[in-house]
Amino acid sequence: MLYHLFTYLEKFDIPGAGMFQYLSSRASFTVITSLVISMIFGKRIIGILRRKQIGEAVRDLGLEGQNQKQGTPTMGGIIILASIIVPVLLFANLTNIYIIVMLVATIWLGIIGFLDDYIKVFKKNKQGLAGKFKVIGQVGLGLIVGITLYLSDDVMIRERVTITESNFHEYKTEEMQVDNAGNLYVVREHKEPLTTIPFVKNNEFDYTWLVWFAGKYADGLVWIIFVLAVIFIVTAVSNGANLTDGLDGLATGSASIIGVTLGILAWLSGNAIYSNYLNIMHIPYAGELVIFAGAFIGATIGFLWYNSYPAQVFMGDTGSLALGGIIAVFAVIIRKELLIPILCGVYLLESLSVILQVGYFKRTKRIYGTGRRIFLMAPIHHHYQKKGYPEPKIVTRFWIVGIMLAVISIVTLKIR
Repeated sequence: MLYHLFTYLEKFDIPGAGMFQYLSSRASFTVITSLVISMIFGKRIIGILRRKQIGEAVRDLGLEGQNQKQGTPTMGGIIILASIIVPVLLFANLTNIYIIVMLVATIWLGIIGFLDDYIKVFKKNKQGLAGKFKVIGQVGLGLIVGITLYLSDDVMIRERVTITESNFHEYKTEEMQVDNAGNLYVVREHKEPLTTIPFVKNNEFDYTWLVWFAGKYADGLVWIIFVLAVIFIVTAVSNGANLTDGLDGLATGSASIIGVTLGILAWLSGNAIYSNYLNIMHIPYAGELVIFAGAFIGATIGFLWYNSYPAQVFMGDTGSLALGGIIAVFAVIIRKELLIPILCGVYLLESLSVILQVGYFKRTKRIYGTGRRIFLMAPIHHHYQKKGYPEPKIVTRFWIVGIMLAVISIVTLKIR
């Protein structure tokens, strides 16, 4: 809102109004505002949750220090959501398609998570919202995001094509440019659903290749493949973030590390000069997502102030589902969804530990009559708790792993 107000005031030469045209200025204001909301107003929200006795009902898993968490205020994800949505509404360009999609994703999964927490806390049902309804909500969001990104005229990619002897005749009528190495290239603008393959030179992957066998009918099928991919990514990452939310500060800290990385990637992808230098896809107007990333980073760091060990508040599904969905949709928008297994490696490890544990237990029970386990407990962070590791040590080491994976994700821009 302030962005649009100062854009209008700039016409009248109001001093300082032009500052809001710079991403760096607005991103800074966004981070600061998000931190203020999460740390100052967050404290008041925690007080309200405590007075309303909206506390966590902890299941007895035989873990050290578990009973001390009984009654800790939950549904703190409300703090995260407010700390993201309010600064974005204030400082982002609200006509930007990517900002609109991110706001929809945040609110959509925030509502699903809120319903789950509400049922657990107020209806005293520890199972919360039925799993099928969560999946339906995640699939619905994936469907909306996928169709929007595929059909919207505002979603465009500018791709650099190097001119060679074999394709010179194809592009000879277009305006050619010369890079620093003396190679000729042209910049093409198109809407085909592309993504980036890590560690591969000329690493654009076209979803159309998945339906090449359909020949002339490929165009009619590719949007289905793309939408299904988005649905899978949104569902997988949001559930992965949900599983990671089991120790004080683990999900919050991991999300902030991922948020910083996504913000850097969005800034580079949205900038014509840097994307050209790095030879990566240029996504016009995606730079606006830096504002959203700033709010995301400020919200998670501010929430971590109260969520670090020993936690004064838990985010609940209100926060964890939203965080995972935000990361998934953000990655899809900047065409870095194939980086998710690396960047979100902590989430992937947590999810795989549960899948392997459940699958192995069921298989061995069918064969031997008694189920056996790979880990002492899943998700894997509980495995390390069972082995006697202090909770802060587990969380800190997972953060370190997350930072290493974030660095690798950024390095993929050059190492290929």
